[in-house]
Amino acid sequence: MADPTASAKSRSRVLIIEDHTLFAESLEVALSLEGYDVRRLPLPEEGGSLATLRSTALRINPRIVLLDLDLGRFGDGSALIAPLSRAGANVVVVTSSTDQARWGGCVRSGARKVLSKSGPLQETLATVRRLHQGLPVMTSDELERLLDAWRNERMATDVMRRRLELLTPRERQVLGALIEGHNVRDIARKSVVSEATVRTQVKSILGKLEVSSQLAAVGLAHHVGWHHPL
Repeated sequence: MADPTASAKSRSRVLIIEDHTLFAESLEVALSLEGYDVRRLPLPEEGGSLATLRSTALRINPRIVLLDLDLGRFGDGSALIAPLSRAGANVVVVTSSTDQARWGGCVRSGARKVLSKSGPLQETLATVRRLHQGLPVMTSDELERLLDAWRNERMATDVMRRRLELLTPRERQVLGALIEGHNVRDIARKSVVSEATVRTQVKSILGKLEVSSQLAAVGLAHHVGWHHPL
């Protein structure tokens, strides 16, 4: 007599979207041994885009998706969470990132759970089992903690962006040059001004951004994704 549980699992399609081949293969083997219909989305070395991955994933029509956030040249996998969730897939993020605000952003986009790659494989398998059984995989406390981390990070980022908006056009140019690795002497020579003038501009930048060093100013700009003028 056929095992109804095994039959149900074989109809539960699990899609793996993962940049690291060895980790993806480990997941594929473990889930296949448990009887799931496992597919692995290939990430081509050339051509394609995140939009292509999204279209391919949606055509596969998975019930559960195990998604990596850092997809190499395809960029941030979190952009796949919302469309997959809207299509009815249960998205589980399995990531090496430890950024709790980033985890919160994933949950806000529709991820059912976020797991660390450094955790035991059994934790991922247990999460898939619970989703297959229609059981919850995240407590309300965990959900609120991650969403709070996302909200706090967003508020902090908004504050940093407002500080950057205080910079004059010239100060933006100087900050852009610092980001590119130029020092005060280089900036002065290129701008045909004195080094003292550039130092004054740098001091003004640090004051407006409320940081104490050029390195911190560059780090702040990188953190918020600020694009300096050409």
